[in-house]
Amino acid sequence: MPEMKDKVALITGASSGIGRATAEAFAAKGARVVLAARRDGEMATLVAEIEARGGQASFVKTDVCAAADVQRMVDHTIETFGRLDYAVNNAGIEGSFVAIGDLPEDEWDRVLDTNLKGTFLCMKYQSQAMLKAGNGGAIVNVGSVNSFLGFPTGSAYVASKHGLVGLTSSVSAELALQGIRVNLVCPGVIDTPMHQRLRGVIGDELYNDFLERRVHMKRKGQPEEIAGSILFLCSDAASYITGTTLTPDGGMTLTI
Repeated sequence: MPEMKDKVALITGASSGIGRATAEAFAAKGARVVLAARRDGEMATLVAEIEARGGQASFVKTDVCAAADVQRMVDHTIETFGRLDYAVNNAGIEGSFVAIGDLPEDEWDRVLDTNLKGTFLCMKYQSQAMLKAGNGGAIVNVGSVNSFLGFPTGSAYVASKHGLVGLTSSVSAELALQGIRVNLVCPGVIDTPMHQRLRGVIGDELYNDFLERRVHMKRKGQPEEIAGSILFLCSDAASYITGTTLTPDGGMTLTI
């Protein structure tokens, strides 16, 4: 019997990359999945693929910056599948990489609203549903190695990802005694559309040189590898883990 049979997982940013791989991984373990993102076409395709493999899935178009959308997303999960056991807050954007003196205020707001405020709103309504049900649960937020490391022209993105460390730590302390675990996954260089866009900005030569010099495993990771880390943190195997950060980065943050 699949180990997550009859459980329900909600994944934001589920239309591509890490979010999509995570939704597929939960479904493979027997969980019923709810997909949330702004691009409903990709989600409809993924729902059909999961159902064709015998899984159960639903999707809800969601802008995580809007409280009403986030509340509707959680309500949809409960109305569709009757419960919420696992929540993965993966929705995020990179924004524009420009010098701080040239960064427009509205661009700063756009990145922080999506990456940090969006995660706050998701945890607000997800925790309400979990506490009301009284069955505990697990929440995994998705940060980045840039939750610890800065880089030139990345001020908005880096600030938003740093903020997730404190947000995750604080909320985990609030919810631990109610049986809800909250953790943070901070991936390194992963083969996703976001990193493909970054590669297009810096060029193949610099990108490949970075992998060679900074990543111990000398390769980019795959979304499925990050999905595995997320499923571990949601599983019973991680029952004594909360408020921590798991960094699947191929050794990048260990390089000196």
